Amino acid sequence: MESRMVPVIALVGRPNVGKSTMFNRLTRTRDAIVGDLSGLTRDRQYGEAKWQGRSYILIDTGGISGDEHGMDEKMAEQSLLAIEEADVVLFLVDARAGYTAADQMIGEHLRKRNKRSYVVANKIDNIDENLARAEFSPMGLGDAIPVAGAHGRGISQMLEIALREFPRDEDEPEEGVEVEEVAEGQEAKRIPGPSEKDGIKIAIIGRPNVGKSTLVNRMLGEDRVIVYDEPGTTRDSIYIPFERNEEKYTLIDTAGVRKRGKIHEEVEKFSVVKTLQAIKDANVVIFVMDAREGVVDHDLNLLGFALEAGRALVIALNKWDGMTPGERDFVKIELERRLFFVDFADIHFISAMHGTGVGNLYQSVQNSFKSAVTRWPTSRLTQILEDAVSEHAPPMVGSRRIKLRYAHLGGANPPLIVIHGNQVEKVPKSYVRYLENTYRRVLKLVGTPIRIEFKGGENPYEGNKNTLTDRQVNKKRRMMSHHKKADKKRRDKR
Repeated sequence: MESRMVPVIALVGRPNVGKSTMFNRLTRTRDAIVGDLSGLTRDRQYGEAKWQGRSYILIDTGGISGDEHGMDEKMAEQSLLAIEEADVVLFLVDARAGYTAADQMIGEHLRKRNKRSYVVANKIDNIDENLARAEFSPMGLGDAIPVAGAHGRGISQMLEIALREFPRDEDEPEEGVEVEEVAEGQEAKRIPGPSEKDGIKIAIIGRPNVGKSTLVNRMLGEDRVIVYDEPGTTRDSIYIPFERNEEKYTLIDTAGVRKRGKIHEEVEKFSVVKTLQAIKDANVVIFVMDAREGVVDHDLNLLGFALEAGRALVIALNKWDGMTPGERDFVKIELERRLFFVDFADIHFISAMHGTGVGNLYQSVQNSFKSAVTRWPTSRLTQILEDAVSEHAPPMVGSRRIKLRYAHLGGANPPLIVIHGNQVEKVPKSYVRYLENTYRRVLKLVGTPIRIEFKGGENPYEGNKNTLTDRQVNKKRRMMSHHKKADKKRRDKR
């Protein structure tokens, strides 16, 4: 089947050539998505970015000097994995410093890897671009792309070259979104998207050794109809369409499907890139945790990925069998305490090894997907808003009260509700949570995050002068003349 993973771009180069500045400019942030995730090299940062309708994942690697312990060791420590994970490598060099021995070694390594690589000559300010191209041409990676990362010069040309082989996001319409709104009075309905043909796309994610591969193989057991499977990308993600109870699904497996009896979870390798790509490409995420280890920080970071992406979510607590009642009660208390920010998600207690509770996951997948892509008319969303405001009005701002006028659907997967009103920029977070909970309760949304966006109620006639037309001017004159004559007659009678 055809499916598209989000492309990955790696920034590599020796220290102080401007990689971090470029990373921050492209991701428009100073924080990596994964800065301190356990098990990752701290010198590598991951971020999401978008340019002209194309989403991509960006990796900022540590600098490679090549002058202390050699190129191979430095590459192995911080940049080799990033290069292997990437679809495109942007090799940054310093145009002011010129071509160095470290640049030469990095260039040789990239040529051997047979990766799509481009030389980016950074800090090009006040330097002849033609001379810079000529200086770095011996690396054999094509003409250098001149940029000034600190000022944004040349960035568009660089991204156009790097992403030209990848389709725009708009080429694939979003599931559940249609142009025409459901007519007033009609029932809310789910609009068929691409997933109707291939089935709901499910990504199974989790930290290493929690039983993801066991769950994958359990879901694709002998009682399932596996249509076919084919490799997804060079990063070994696999798309597996299958059917269960006449419902179609596509499983995105980042660990690779293993034959039963040959699963070795202890050697399972965790990849941030594969996890990010699976989340972005999925309709529903099944997040697997180890019940015996409880909730750890690594789990919270991964859940943050799914929440940020706005994906429907189902939580599977694996290895539930064999635990004592006391241990189970403690785990449930911990779940309630630490996973409060995803309290909308169904939680299942399962044993992937023995199959206990696995079948129940499918109903939650169906329910969460339906909630994520259902579309409601403006009248319905506005009525819910009015009822919510009537029951609990927004707070006062000075001597004026925040006014919320109407609401409409701004998008799906996840549902985006746009609320119009006055002074909406002053709506406190507590009231936003109140509205989120109200919409979730009334619309019976399960398993999906919900987002609320506010827009100020600007007066469309503000600033316009009340200028009369010629016809209105003449009418006004006639009325004034009529009133003057009437007043004169009244005075004469006296």
